[in-house]
Amino acid sequence: MRKAFAYPYILWISMFIIAPLVLVLYYALTATVDGQVVFTFAQFSRFFSSSLYIGVAVHSVRMGVYTTIICFIIGYPLAYILASKGFVQKSFLIFLFIVPMWMNFLIRTYAWVTILERNGVLNAILRFLRLPTIDILFTDSAVLLGMVYNFLPFMVLPIYTSLTRMDTRIIEAAQDLGANPRNIFARIVFPLSVPGIVSGITMVFMPAVATFIIPNLLGGGQYFLIGNLIEQQFLRGGNRHFGSAVTIILVLMMFISMAILSRMDKSHDEKEAGAPI
Repeated sequence: MRKAFAYPYILWISMFIIAPLVLVLYYALTATVDGQVVFTFAQFSRFFSSSLYIGVAVHSVRMGVYTTIICFIIGYPLAYILASKGFVQKSFLIFLFIVPMWMNFLIRTYAWVTILERNGVLNAILRFLRLPTIDILFTDSAVLLGMVYNFLPFMVLPIYTSLTRMDTRIIEAAQDLGANPRNIFARIVFPLSVPGIVSGITMVFMPAVATFIIPNLLGGGQYFLIGNLIEQQFLRGGNRHFGSAVTIILVLMMFISMAILSRMDKSHDEKEAGAPI
């Protein structure tokens, strides 16, 4: 009887995850030659033989890494403050983090165009304060800012969850044994929050590499990521075969990053299990 409850989920996964991936893989490995469909690796060869496409992939990974690092630097202290017992406004601040996620992703990103444009809100404030104006719209900085803004909650919330689930009796025991706050954080709090950190990195890095809406709006179409390349092949170039091949390459990049993060999490668990009590 319990297995019957799993059938709807299996059907859902089959229809909306497995079937589309199989279809994308089919197009990636085929081409139409003289009206006939033939299996070929030409689309993958086209990608790896072009320095332009390799540069797009490298730039996408670089932007994803930058976004992840900045989100971690901002997100971990914020999650730590939210999880602390002495912070009484945590519910309100968490609410402020969640509210923007209820809005459409496109609307949130497009709002930054109004803020960052030459005569936008930001420059109006700077002029009012008699400060020099800035012009970062349609640059890498604007794209990076948009990514950090959109993906920061996905870093904060997993870390906050790990910190709130931490057994406070361990910290109390360390305090009774004379550990100072720095040692408590370095040897207890941070190691126990690693699963949340790994989840946050996964949830930020992957969409940051694959996004195409943010570079389109805040980059003005001048800054290409691998997501933009896929969009261009499907919607503008009409080359579903090459677009599917790039999609498969992106999926493999995601699997590799997940494997690396999973390995890091596993090695951390093994180290914690083998540590002396």
